[in-house]
Amino acid sequence: MQTNRPQNGEILYSLTDVPSVGHSTTAALQHIMACFIGIITPTLIIGSVLGLQAEIPYLISMALMTSGVSTFIQAKKFGPIGCGLIAVQGTSFTFISALLVAGTAIKSRGGSNEEIMALMFGLCFFGAFVEIVLSQFIQHLKAVITPLTTGIVITTIGITLIKVGMTDLSGGFNAPDFGAPHNLILGLSVLVTVIALNASKYPLLRLSAIFIGMLVGCIIAWYQGILSFNNMLSSPLISIPEPFKYGVAFDWELFIPIALVYFLSAIETSGDLTANSLFCKEPIKGPIYLKRIKGGILADGINSMLAAMFNSFPNTTFGQNNAVIQMTGVASRHVGFYIAGFLVLLGLFPVVGSVLQLMPKPVLGGATLVMFATIAVAGVKILTSEPIDRRKSLIIATSLGLGLGVMMVPDTLAQLPQLANNILSSSVTTAGFCAIIMSIAIPEPKPAVVEADIFEPQEPSLAPKYNQPAATVLVGESPINESEQR
Repeated sequence: MQTNRPQNGEILYSLTDVPSVGHSTTAALQHIMACFIGIITPTLIIGSVLGLQAEIPYLISMALMTSGVSTFIQAKKFGPIGCGLIAVQGTSFTFISALLVAGTAIKSRGGSNEEIMALMFGLCFFGAFVEIVLSQFIQHLKAVITPLTTGIVITTIGITLIKVGMTDLSGGFNAPDFGAPHNLILGLSVLVTVIALNASKYPLLRLSAIFIGMLVGCIIAWYQGILSFNNMLSSPLISIPEPFKYGVAFDWELFIPIALVYFLSAIETSGDLTANSLFCKEPIKGPIYLKRIKGGILADGINSMLAAMFNSFPNTTFGQNNAVIQMTGVASRHVGFYIAGFLVLLGLFPVVGSVLQLMPKPVLGGATLVMFATIAVAGVKILTSEPIDRRKSLIIATSLGLGLGVMMVPDTLAQLPQLANNILSSSVTTAGFCAIIMSIAIPEPKPAVVEADIFEPQEPSLAPKYNQPAATVLVGESPINESEQR
């Protein structure tokens, strides 16, 4: 399935070339392999934690389908909407913690599954307007969105999600056999498999490490008698998209964490599209580049709005697919149409979600633990991409201390008004607001260091987006400097 690997950054098919059907299909399948697990995993995690098991197959179908439509919009480019690159879209990992806070709040009030999903999709739908608006002003946000604030929030997201991954590896929330040896052995087997494949010298194995790791885990689980297909949920042959199937709801108190993550997502998309442009031998500065970044972020927002409308979680540009472009040398956006078609086709059949739902929690935890820990590592990379002076140390320490503190000791907020409790109970929101406020309140020491413009990066980062599977992050054999320009 792998094409001849280009040498020295050679492009076999440029952005406007039209490869043959065979070459397009081969390249598209490699993109699918790199992004498939990343697309479905956030839905599996959110559905499992909130007890939405009966709806997971349908939600996975919608995640795949909306990812296909979103990828087509990015690659095709409709007027100012889209970047015109192979910018594969998928469900974002970064929204998981904020959505779990919202879903858990409704569940604690006695809300039904339909009410939980109506609120989550409503928040995501209206939150998408944050990214849509920001796309037009992204070049003016350097004063607020710096490597310092972005790195703090990303690190907090990763550390917060590690708890979810470790819980799944141990058996899952409220599991009767939580922490049992067979759960730990199964989860660690997946973890070791993913690490071993990431250490491989073959790019295709590294790109598919998460997928293969989960497959190995399922085989071990079946041998142990943990995995059985006898309990597969009955589902229709074909999934039909239904706009706002579960209704739509909104809550200002729970909206703020979602809005903050959309705010960050816009900045990170600019970094991924910069790397994508570099691999495609397209400009990474100037008016064409700026127009492409704005169009890509605008498409991200519109795609997330469409995803919420059709019962899926926010979409974002996937960073790991940039590595596929580098590996194959196929930069033609025509391949994006094939990727979109394959994803929509997969989404039509809910049996895909039914099979994936049977995956034992330790298998999922063994893979996601690596993903989530990699998010934290990506945040640390951003923080250390420039010297950390006394001012930055104070901001980092205070923001992480407060953000992780409310996660570890949630009763700290018990006596606060409900509005403040809902907002600050999200460690991401607390850390993010603290970092932004302190960055503004505490001035830079003189002489001030002039930061590089995020739209004219000298050495754009090729590290994948922090919300993507760890297999991608560990691919990194890029000659480009790893410093983050987001």
